[in-house]
Amino acid sequence: MKNKPNPKIVVAAVIEVEGCILIGKRKQGKMHPGKWEFPGGTLEEGETPEQCLKRELLEELAVITEIGDLICTSEYIYTPDWVIRLLVYKTTVVSGSFNLNAHDEIRWVRPADLAAYDFPEADRPIVEKLIREGCR
Repeated sequence: MKNKPNPKIVVAAVIEVEGCILIGKRKQGKMHPGKWEFPGGTLEEGETPEQCLKRELLEELAVITEIGDLICTSEYIYTPDWVIRLLVYKTTVVSGSFNLNAHDEIRWVRPADLAAYDFPEADRPIVEKLIREGCR
């Protein structure tokens, strides 16, 4: 069995358009099914976080993006051998169609309304930060 890195590095995008932020509902059969998340994915060997996020957004949503500043990081220990370090970037969509390749549903939500959605534990500090600060 191959050892998984611990913590596992995961990147996520905060995509904001007209004061609303994009969130996606995780498909059944995946980790945290039915929970909401900021789109993104797991860093692969040899990738920078920014390269990973561009690739994941293209795969998951069929959108081409520009990755901006690192907004915040979050680390959560789900189990002793499964720790997630989440890196969250301000992201701009350049072009694309928002296909649902990795989500059952996507929604554009005002920061103040994010608290009404059920996010995995690692995402919650990001939700709190966005609610506190709103969109910039």
